[in-house]
Amino acid sequence: MSTIVIEREHRLGRAAAREQAQYLAERLAQRYKVRYHWDADTLILQRRGAHGSVWVGETQVCVRLKLGLVLSAFKDSLQAEMEQALDQRLG
Repeated sequence: MSTIVIEREHRLGRAAAREQAQYLAERLAQRYKVRYHWDADTLILQRRGAHGSVWVGETQVCVRLKLGLVLSAFKDSLQAEMEQALDQRLG
C-alpha cells in the first residue's frame, strides 16, 4: 500500500477552502468514481483500491490518501495531478 500526503497553506479561509475541496471531490467522483462525504471539516474519500481524507483548516489543507496495490503503480501521476489541482484552486 502506498500513501500520498499533501499539505498546502492557503489564505481563503475555511469556508472558501471547503468550497474548493468540494469542487475537487466532485471532479474525482466524475473522473475516478470516488465516493465522498463530509465529516465536520474533513472530506472522506473512498473508492475501490483507495481511501483517504482531505482536512480543511482556516489556513491549511491536508490530503492523505492510501492506495491499494493496483493504484500504487500510479502514485506519482495521481499525486502530481492532485498537487496541481490544489495549487490552482487554493491560489
